[in-house]
Amino acid sequence: MISAIFLVNQKGEVVVNRLYRDDVSRSMVDTFRHKVIASKETGSQAPIKVIENATFLYIRHHHLYLVAVTRSNLNPALVFEFLFRMVRIFKAYFGEHFDESAVRNHFTLVYELLDETMDFGYPQNCAIEVLRQYINLGTVQAEMEQQEPTVLTSQITGQIDWRRDGIRYRKNEVYIDVLESVNILMSATGNVLHSDVTGQIVMKALLSGWPECKFGLNDKLIMDREAAGKASGAVTRRSAGVEIDDCTFHRCVRLGRFDADRTITFIPPDGEFELMRYRVTENVNLPFRLIPAIQEEGRNRVAVNVKVTANFSSKLFGQNVVIKVPVPPNTAKTHINVSTGRARFEPEHRALVWRIKRFPGGCEFMITADVTLMPSTSNKAWSRPPIQVEFQVPMFTSSGVHVRFLRVYDKSGYQTNRWVRYITRAGSFSVRHVVYTETLSCTCARSHVFLS
Repeated sequence: MISAIFLVNQKGEVVVNRLYRDDVSRSMVDTFRHKVIASKETGSQAPIKVIENATFLYIRHHHLYLVAVTRSNLNPALVFEFLFRMVRIFKAYFGEHFDESAVRNHFTLVYELLDETMDFGYPQNCAIEVLRQYINLGTVQAEMEQQEPTVLTSQITGQIDWRRDGIRYRKNEVYIDVLESVNILMSATGNVLHSDVTGQIVMKALLSGWPECKFGLNDKLIMDREAAGKASGAVTRRSAGVEIDDCTFHRCVRLGRFDADRTITFIPPDGEFELMRYRVTENVNLPFRLIPAIQEEGRNRVAVNVKVTANFSSKLFGQNVVIKVPVPPNTAKTHINVSTGRARFEPEHRALVWRIKRFPGGCEFMITADVTLMPSTSNKAWSRPPIQVEFQVPMFTSSGVHVRFLRVYDKSGYQTNRWVRYITRAGSFSVRHVVYTETLSCTCARSHVFLS
């Protein structure tokens, strides 16, 4: 595994080093200084360098290099994960912008952290809360309570290090936020060329003790299994499931249970954390639909007409809707009319920017503009970038994902209040448009759209 860890400054001098195996020596840093630091490879080459049959893997934090050296064929993702974890640990002890002087002033603490987080080249416990609780050094240490040695051992070697003992709340509550970003690319005729939704579920758990939670979404696999298990075969109104792809979870989730029966069970950390991320690519509900019509009237004038319709319930509303309609770079003057909100020409965006603070569901609004162009000697064609849309719609999900249940089990059997909030935002929401000329010929806008 990892043979040594070096902290090296920008001059190539060793600030701290810890040798875990005897197959490397401190003098190997000289080759790293000449091959990497002196040649200024950082940022331009991959952060992995093989020198004299030893592999150097490194990251950089301000003017400090964290370097791991190994002579074995190990997983580089594991090494980089450990190095980034060490950066987080140093930030927790020394502050967000720690530097060489902070490390030099806390040599003893740094060496104790390196010894606790790695043993004989194998990463060990890297949980900040546990390290703060049991390393009795530094200015950011937590107050230690007198505990039995068996409790100390279970905390250090146990699987659950993200939650501590003795958590008590007078009122037990769980807040769940389902946050989605919609990525849409629409053609000039209104057809959807690409659509997907990336979502994350953020949870804030204010629960006493050691509760076990069971969390359920309207996952299509689970819904179909439950429907097949019903003897009557009856299907409820909300039984339509959503095909959820690319799920990634917080480390508190029991992945074995999820792989077996798609059940999300976990013991939550105290406070706010991201429970999972997901992606949905089918049956995406568009919160807004745009119908643009842009016409070039000669070489000095462009007429703009864009109609926007909200495709969600009238009980809901969109917030902070921003529609950017691109105009030619030689725009001189604009005359804009909108049915709601405010709009103006913003030269830095080369677009007419229409802002609507509150957009009720089911409503339809329009913007019309006369754009006057400056005479130009260049015959370079206008690239005609797509229309960009930004928005936020509370209590609406484009993917159709919703929380079915959250069950909390605890020995004391206390009651839990649960709160759920849905928010859909624009990721990369782009609409291509057709530019008509006076001769009724048309040119489709071409553009590269980068999905966020």
